[in-house]
Amino acid sequence: MFKQIASASVVALTALTIGSSPIHAQTSPTPDSIPSSTQSQPDSTDMLAFFRAQNLARQAAEKANGGLGNYRAERSMYGLATQAPYVDNGNGTWTFTFKGTKPGETTPSYESAVTVSREGKVTIDYNRAVRSATP
Repeated sequence: MFKQIASASVVALTALTIGSSPIHAQTSPTPDSIPSSTQSQPDSTDMLAFFRAQNLARQAAEKANGGLGNYRAERSMYGLATQAPYVDNGNGTWTFTFKGTKPGETTPSYESAVTVSREGKVTIDYNRAVRSATP
């Protein structure tokens, strides 16, 4: 019963979210080591896992960079998961590539690429200085 209620809630929230918010394409460069695939909206059965994956990716970067006293991920990692900079790798994982700052600063000094599976396995693929964008 709980799964049916949770699924219905996810479907309703997804419909409200999609209907009221524009979806933005990934703006961060994709690391060469991560396979690119077309970014698509996760279906309703994956939405809970996707929301969890976004949070796990952000939390992994926060921990790796010394905690919230030293690091803040970009705003897209705190908002709607569907607006986060991600790639669906097509193998049951999503890779979130995002930047972060020191608290109070506005220029990003960190870049993280974190891959999270639907089951919650987290791998930090990149967590260093911001890479320059390639044309």
